[in-house]
Amino acid sequence: MILALAVSTLTASAQFYVGGNLGVASTKIAGGDNETTYKVLPEVGYNFNDNWAIGTVIGWGKGTPVSIEDATQAVRTFEVAPYARFTFVKNDIVNVFVDGGFMYRHYNGLANQWNIGLKPGIAVHLGKSFDLVAHAGFLGYKTVKGTEDGAKANNAWGVDLDANDISFGLYFNF
Repeated sequence: MILALAVSTLTASAQFYVGGNLGVASTKIAGGDNETTYKVLPEVGYNFNDNWAIGTVIGWGKGTPVSIEDATQAVRTFEVAPYARFTFVKNDIVNVFVDGGFMYRHYNGLANQWNIGLKPGIAVHLGKSFDLVAHAGFLGYKTVKGTEDGAKANNAWGVDLDANDISFGLYFNF
């Protein structure tokens, strides 16, 4: 009974969130036929206080690694991306934050990708329990390496503010 009381007290004061991103696109790869690519990226996290949270994205999809020259078709992917979130602007309508963490993505039979860095974001409160969340840009290090023997890695370090890399998600807070 004491354990049940402790667990219910902890979860009552906790600020968990669940949500994620979905994406679908039609992609023409290396001048070939159009292929449907997609991502399903569920996310779960925990707010320690008004400024700090931790979370992770674990998902899958079908896409093409942009840094592999011989990629002529979309392949299945799996990714995991744990992060720590610092919210530096917080009010009743909008939160502005930055996620710091790493991401690992495996392109089935083709390549592995690692990222480590910062991703800025914004959360718009849609009501008591829902937030619309957007991420845009990346500051950090990325590497993609093919899985074949003797493959060389393609590495990048810097700021990526590409408007094609904007993601939107919906969170449920409880």
